[in-house]
Amino acid sequence: MNSAKKIKGIIALDADGVLLDYHASYALAWQKTFGVLPAVKDPLAYWPIDRWDVQRLTGNELERFRQCFDEEFWSTIPVLPGALEACHLLKDAGYHLVCVSALKEAYRLSRLQNIRDHGFPIADVIATEQNDTGISPKSKALNYLRPVAFVDDYLPYFRGVPVDIHKALITREPNGTPNTGDELSNVSSSHLNLLEFANWWVHRAPDIK
Repeated sequence: MNSAKKIKGIIALDADGVLLDYHASYALAWQKTFGVLPAVKDPLAYWPIDRWDVQRLTGNELERFRQCFDEEFWSTIPVLPGALEACHLLKDAGYHLVCVSALKEAYRLSRLQNIRDHGFPIADVIATEQNDTGISPKSKALNYLRPVAFVDDYLPYFRGVPVDIHKALITREPNGTPNTGDELSNVSSSHLNLLEFANWWVHRAPDIK
């Protein structure tokens, strides 16, 4: 008899802001570049440039900073609180987890190594580079995967996502957030973090399908 658990479907998960703490790694990249770990300016800021007490860069300084966003950076981002527990909860409930990340293909394996080092039960990373089409750069991958749910923390990335996919928005830090306005009508549910979504999904999913 086959004792393997039946897969209920795929859940597609964003990385930065959902699984991983990009804010923390941004500060460490700043320290690596300029020798100073920035202080927190606004702990409720959505964007790292607003969260940390740093100046906006231009020219050579900006290029120096960008060079720190390399394979080492993308393979060493810390996990967000509760994210690992959330993924194990979803996996144990019978879902197949895939990370769909707006990331250059060159760094896909670094991101995969990062999530594996943290022990996430995530099968693969799909990198989706930016485009100028006006729809989500993740929509093509999601059309291919056909997950039962897609979880992201950036509202514009729900543009063009098939209507039969449950679209869960992680709201996280509110100050300066892009997660406002008419496009909220594209969202199926909103949650403060991935663990809140996972607990809700596991207990409510039968009621919303």
